Amino acid sequence: MFDIDKIRSDFPILGREVYGHPLVYLDSGATAQKPRCVTDTVRYLHDEMNANVHRGVHYLSETATELYEAARESVRKFIDAESSDQIIFTAGATASINAVAYAWGGTFIGAGDNVVISEMEHHSNLVPWQQVAFRKGASVRVLPFDDDGRLMTERLGELLDDRTKVVAVTQASNTLGTRPDLKPLIEAAHAVGAVVMVDGCQGVVHGGVSVRDLDCDFYAFSGHKLYAPTGIGVLYGKRDLLEAMPPFLFGGDMVDRVSFERTTFAPLPLKFEAGTANFIGAIALGEAIKYVTSFPEGAIAAHEERLLRYATERLETIDGLRIYGNMPGKSPIISFNIEGAHHYDVGMILDKLGIAIRTGQHCAEPVMTHYGVTGMCRASFAMYNTEAEIDALVAGVERAARMLR
Repeated sequence: MFDIDKIRSDFPILGREVYGHPLVYLDSGATAQKPRCVTDTVRYLHDEMNANVHRGVHYLSETATELYEAARESVRKFIDAESSDQIIFTAGATASINAVAYAWGGTFIGAGDNVVISEMEHHSNLVPWQQVAFRKGASVRVLPFDDDGRLMTERLGELLDDRTKVVAVTQASNTLGTRPDLKPLIEAAHAVGAVVMVDGCQGVVHGGVSVRDLDCDFYAFSGHKLYAPTGIGVLYGKRDLLEAMPPFLFGGDMVDRVSFERTTFAPLPLKFEAGTANFIGAIALGEAIKYVTSFPEGAIAAHEERLLRYATERLETIDGLRIYGNMPGKSPIISFNIEGAHHYDVGMILDKLGIAIRTGQHCAEPVMTHYGVTGMCRASFAMYNTEAEIDALVAGVERAARMLR
């Protein structure tokens, strides 16, 4: 039911070599590789079905529109939203969060209000809220995590009050792997009248989500981490909030009536999809979702959990190696450093062995500040990785440790 060799054959790039070594791709937390069904879909749409959506009565346009809206329905089912008009296609999670920060936050956050942001956030769920708060005269409050990577939700009581407008939190940390228990946090935020913006980039890939069960107000994710192309993302929002938000971008396809005196806007979701849509990316995202959901429920997660457990056990045997983030149930991400070795140097040595990992701050500088480091190495796993690739990683890290210490 979970044939790893068959899966790897679906991803052509995994068969290539780098510097004379088989590619070991362990950077899916940054961007996942694409299965052939997705790249074939992109190629087909460019070659056979390239026409603007929502604008033409001719065959190509109508067919592209049908495929585009079918992709929206696929996303709705995948995240368990109530209605497809709550699914807004964007350029990615960064664009989704910025849209909420500037459209909703710019309207409803005022002087003297506050926003609460977790310490483990990706910059995309931190900087937009920070900048809106600064511009509106609101304050930023930080929900910290401890050295194990546990989000300290017991501190919410001292952070939330009746002037809290937004709580921004990740479903799964892109650096620590932590999956916070979001339901109590969301309930506490709602109790003071705040809305919750969830960054679902890592969570939607590793374990999925039901936005209705979670009861979050906004949810964002990027297609390129979910085996889809870059440049496509999703924003989900509760209907009443989306209705209350003014548009963030203006132009074609998001209007109802236009005159020089007044413009009215299209209903959801088109109200927030100004300009020519990335319909090819959206349709390919629908194909990626079809691919992921073709496996038995829980099979991908179980495979990734085995990889994480095996990699953790192997890496912990290396002298001087520290893993950051040790919470149970974490996503398949391991961030680490080797005592006496710079993370960039480790990454460069691994690269020459054909092993691709992430090095640096991972767009989460406050996490680095928390641990007093300038950066980390990060290995992130996906459905197509194997224990043999982890063995290659461990051997490479051991070699780097010997060379650099």
